[in-house]
Amino acid sequence: MSRRNSRTIYVGNLPGDIREREVEDLFYKYGRIVDIDLKIPPRPPGYAFVEFEDPRDAQDAIYGRHGYDFDGHRLRVELAHGGRGPSFDRSSSYSSAGRRGAAKRTDYRVMVTGLPSSASWQDLKDHMRRAGDVCFSDVYREGGATIGIVDYTNYEDMKQAIRKLDDSEFRNAFSRAYIRVCFSVSLTCERKI
Repeated sequence: MSRRNSRTIYVGNLPGDIREREVEDLFYKYGRIVDIDLKIPPRPPGYAFVEFEDPRDAQDAIYGRHGYDFDGHRLRVELAHGGRGPSFDRSSSYSSAGRRGAAKRTDYRVMVTGLPSSASWQDLKDHMRRAGDVCFSDVYREGGATIGIVDYTNYEDMKQAIRKLDDSEFRNAFSRAYIRVCFSVSLTCERKI
């Protein structure tokens, strides 16, 4: 599968009167959108291809929106399987391309320690969404420890994550552990907010 296809999702079972802006509203929180190709056939349902900048965002969008009830239509969301033709970057036609999606990185960052070695960035993102709108997550190994970095879209959600998720039980399909969540400045923890 090409890198571009791994960044592009198919969204099926859309209402016949949907607009591109509504498709964007459904998916912008999962990451930066490069292109939306909306198809409204003469007979509904409509469908769209949404291309993200990062393949991980495409996976998040599938996880978050497959089966979602949109205006009485249960969405079908999956990776696109080619046959689309060339991609056009329409962000240049918008006056503010930065509005096309949530920022990948922000200053509202927390560090998560105590993660099990089986933790993935997706597991971490799912856990940390309990506190607010996550726009980025990553997991890395350092000195035998598994450490996570999570960016929130706003300061309040970051504070909520520290209050609510510090010393919470993290679970994935393979293990569970109690994690520590703290404010991250240059990858060092500061507990005060």
